[in-house]
Amino acid sequence: MYYTSTRDNNVKITSAQAIAQGISVDGGLFMPEEIPSITLDEISKLSEMKYNERAAYIFAKYLTDFTDEEIHYCTDNAYTDKKFSTDNIAEISHLFDGTYMLELWHGPTCAFKDMALQILPYLLTTSAKKINCDKKIVILVATSGDTGKAALEGFKDVPGTEIMVFYPEQGVSPMQKRQMTTQEGENVAVCAIKGNFDDAQNGVKAIFTNDEIKAVLDGKGMMFSSANSINWGRLAPQIIYYISAYATLVADEEIKLGDKINIVVPTGNFGNILAAYFAKQMGLPVGKLICASNKNKILTDFINTGVYDRNRDFYTTISPSMDILISSNLERLLYLLCGKNDAVIRDWFGKLATEGRYEVTDEVKALLKESFVGGCCDDEETKATIAEVYKKYSYTLDTHTAVAVKVYEDYKKATGDTTRTIIASTASPYKFSASVLEALEGKECTLDEFDMVDRLHELSQYEIPEALAELKNKEIRFAGSVEKTEMKDFVFKTLGV
Repeated sequence: MYYTSTRDNNVKITSAQAIAQGISVDGGLFMPEEIPSITLDEISKLSEMKYNERAAYIFAKYLTDFTDEEIHYCTDNAYTDKKFSTDNIAEISHLFDGTYMLELWHGPTCAFKDMALQILPYLLTTSAKKINCDKKIVILVATSGDTGKAALEGFKDVPGTEIMVFYPEQGVSPMQKRQMTTQEGENVAVCAIKGNFDDAQNGVKAIFTNDEIKAVLDGKGMMFSSANSINWGRLAPQIIYYISAYATLVADEEIKLGDKINIVVPTGNFGNILAAYFAKQMGLPVGKLICASNKNKILTDFINTGVYDRNRDFYTTISPSMDILISSNLERLLYLLCGKNDAVIRDWFGKLATEGRYEVTDEVKALLKESFVGGCCDDEETKATIAEVYKKYSYTLDTHTAVAVKVYEDYKKATGDTTRTIIASTASPYKFSASVLEALEGKECTLDEFDMVDRLHELSQYEIPEALAELKNKEIRFAGSVEKTEMKDFVFKTLGV
């Protein structure tokens, strides 16, 4: 299987090249030339496997230039009970009749990004060896909170790599910030920017695609790569947990093999729900993909109208990982829906860059609505949902998963659709203690960050993740911030070039 670029169909490279490079030189995102299939018989076999075995089986369909030994090296080292607090890696909780919470936050940083970022270092270093790359790999990451810490934890002290993370100074939770600024490792650096996530993401993309900057690094024996979901090595692992969840529900006799499910995903950058779409296209029996947004409802508006317009107010919300107005992975979906027409993609995303707006064709609008439903809620509705679910089921949601639950409830009321449904639960509530406590107790919480964690433990009875508890006594290593125009200077200074 070869990979091409969403903006140039003449590109034809291996998966190892795509993972090592991260983003195409034309600014496009790498895509497999064909989406492989998975049969019901194969899903039945997966239901008898452990998570790492399921991952290896599915990766083999996409990473055809990897040997079986190389794939198992990656999956067996990434998905272990040494890194995840559960043998199942991704737990499924039964919230209420026919609704299942796919808990993707039992990894070392307590967020769903661990599901991909624990394996990406193995995929990336294996890919570099396969393409005979002897350069140091410099990984640049823009984060709205969770990706940054998960990437830092995944790549810390990995030989032959250097990682730098940029986050919006006022756009992450206190716990997310503390996780990043106390990060250990000799090859890591963290910097706040005076702007929002989109500014950080645009800055990283601009550095990636700048020929002069790349030439400077090349002369020093270095090359760029990405740990954001623009990297195929980040997106591919996310496909696995949707297929795995279905296989688990079959094994547990919650559904029959072949039954359709719906999937609800709280999303900002569109990678997590795009992975569910890939699973559906492979053959996983999926009905609707329900895209849940917060007050920054650009994806809801796009799904409903076919117009993508980032010329709007940006809101800082209590679900900060979704505070995004430029959803990078949408480009991959639109590439598929427009028949892999790279000229159309160049036109649309050129307009997004210059005018901040584009509108897709009527045909693409219709295809969008075949698979996707968009919905949104604001902070008050999010907090009300946290309180309601806690009261009814003694289950504590974080501020992102609560958005998904609220949007799903609205969808059921509007449609009467009672299809069994998986809701992607994307983070531990302890990462957003202040907002969760405010929702549960009905008042602003004035405790410090770690007293909040203790109070939330009293209410939720969830075990406090060790990785969060130990932050209290860790030294702050990275306290600086820069203007968004100074990101390149920070990169050069950090690398000593």
